[in-house]
Amino acid sequence: MHYEMESWGAGASKYMMGPRGRREVDPVERIERMAAENAVVIFSISSCCMCHAIKRLFCGMGVNPTVHELDLLPTGSDLQSALSTLLGGTSSSSLPVVFIGGKLVGAMDRVMASHINGSLVPLLKDAGALWL
Repeated sequence: MHYEMESWGAGASKYMMGPRGRREVDPVERIERMAAENAVVIFSISSCCMCHAIKRLFCGMGVNPTVHELDLLPTGSDLQSALSTLLGGTSSSSLPVVFIGGKLVGAMDRVMASHINGSLVPLLKDAGALWL
C-alpha cells in the first residue's frame, strides 16, 4: 500500500477562500484530481475497521492501492464531507471510498458487491492495477 500524506497538485481551476484569506482548491475537485493520480485510490480513516478490511482486500488481490488517511490530513474533514456529497449523501458512514481508474466505485457495500459478482477484477485490469 502506498500512503499519501497530502496531495496538492497544480493547475486547479476552482478555489475557495480558506482561513486567513488563502485560496484553497474546491474539495470535490481536489478529490477528483487525487483519484485520477493512481489506478486504485482509497479514502480512509486510520482507525476504521471497514477501511482496514477494504485495504486488506485489495492487498490480498495483489493490488497496491494509494491510501489517503483523512484523519491524518489537515483538510481531511472537508474531503470527507465532499466524499459524502459524491456518494449522494445517503450514508452517515461513507468511508472507505474507492476510486478505480479515476472513477468512483463507491463505499464498502459497492466494492464488496463488485467483488462478489465478479466485476471488480475486470475494473482493476482495465485500470492497470492487476495483471492476472
